[in-house]
Amino acid sequence: MRALIFAAGVGERMRPLTDTTPKPLLPVGGTPLIVWHLRKLAAIGVRDVVINTSWLAGCFAPALGDGSAFGVRLHYAHEGDTPLETGGGMLQALPLLGDAPFIAVSGDIWTDYDFARLRLAPADDAHLVLVDNPPHHPEGDFVLDDGRVHDARGDGDRLTFAGIGVYRPSLLDNWHAAAGDDPGVDARPPRFKLAPLLRAAMAAGRVGGEQHTGAWTDVGTPERLARLDAALR
Repeated sequence: MRALIFAAGVGERMRPLTDTTPKPLLPVGGTPLIVWHLRKLAAIGVRDVVINTSWLAGCFAPALGDGSAFGVRLHYAHEGDTPLETGGGMLQALPLLGDAPFIAVSGDIWTDYDFARLRLAPADDAHLVLVDNPPHHPEGDFVLDDGRVHDARGDGDRLTFAGIGVYRPSLLDNWHAAAGDDPGVDARPPRFKLAPLLRAAMAAGRVGGEQHTGAWTDVGTPERLARLDAALR
């Protein structure tokens, strides 16, 4: 299985730290966020990892090289000066990911989740990891019911998407229709979010999931970064 790490975002809320360093390269516990992921992926046998880049893209190769230091082979998918969002980024990376299911993880999270637990049912297009809603996202994203993920807006039992999942390339087969009215879908290359595609797959009953109750942090602000760094030292 191959993996994709989303690393193209600007990280506006992390400024001034992200003025010179992409958010996934910011260190916590003495190690860049993205390197925690690379080591965990290598530990479960993933050998090829695609990193999509845009903001400060030139920083990644000098910091990470070809990935051999972490037990993987890195492939960089540069999106240009404007990030393509999660859906557009995944679509552009597909030629590097191949035809088999692949893991995708946000480059700006930290977690003790064991990627070896990820499973994709034969009839599903995606399997998502959900967590309890953090204080900065109390409304949550999706509902988990007996291993199935649903988009139940307004439901008080919703959980937050952890930014970790395994996906079948077929999830993007009808990306243009599923992405809706986002003007970015007609850009070249197309720019759109992954969430509408996931909701369409949920409506068709093709998204499984699980809840992770261990450690997880969305490293979205300098304050959260500092707290995580202190906890890991």
